[in-house]
Amino acid sequence: MERSEFKNIRKALEMTQKEIAQVLAVSLKAVHSYEQGWRTVPPAVERQLYLLLGRKAGARNGPDCWETKGCPPETRRLCPAGRWNSGDLCWAITGTLCEGEDRGSWREKMASCRACPVFTARVPLSSLGLP
Repeated sequence: MERSEFKNIRKALEMTQKEIAQVLAVSLKAVHSYEQGWRTVPPAVERQLYLLLGRKAGARNGPDCWETKGCPPETRRLCPAGRWNSGDLCWAITGTLCEGEDRGSWREKMASCRACPVFTARVPLSSLGLP
C-alpha cells in the first residue's frame, strides 16, 4: 500500500490521524510515518483499512469468490474462505486458494485481488481514484 492510498482511505473514512491510529491499534507516530512514506504499511493494517472502507461503502453484496472463479467443491473445501463460508472476504484471508492456487505473501495476493471482481465489488478503491 502506497502512502497516498493510506491517506486517501483515512480521509474517505472521515477520520483524523488520531482516530485512525486508535481504530488500527497503532501509534499516532506510526500513522504519521505511513502517510509520509517513512514506514511501510503492514499487511494487518492494510487489511483492516480495506475492511473498514468496504463496510463504510456498504459494499456487502456481490458474488462469492468460488462462484466468480468457478472453483470445484474440493478446492472450496481446502480453501480457508470456503471452510468458513467467507467467499465475500476471500481477499482478507491469507492462504486462500484463488483459482486453486495459494497466491503466496500478502503483497502477491493483493496484486491479484485488486483486479478481482470479488474485491472490487466490496472495496471501492476506484471511487477514491486509486488503482
